[in-house]
Amino acid sequence: MKMARNEKTSKKVASIASKGLKDPKSLTPGEIKSLAATALTQAPDKKKPAAKKKPAAKKR
Repeated sequence: MKMARNEKTSKKVASIASKGLKDPKSLTPGEIKSLAATALTQAPDKKKPAAKKKPAAKKR
């Protein structure tokens, strides 16, 4: 999934991030989840490595 070029962090999330930088212990679990979701959404997608083929099992 490609990220849109015009994606920006909302004012609400920016405010939570600022609050977290000033006093990390003041963040609620919901605020931490919101920050994590935003960071993961805005991170570039990783390419998956090609799957390695297993050698064929020997018949007995």
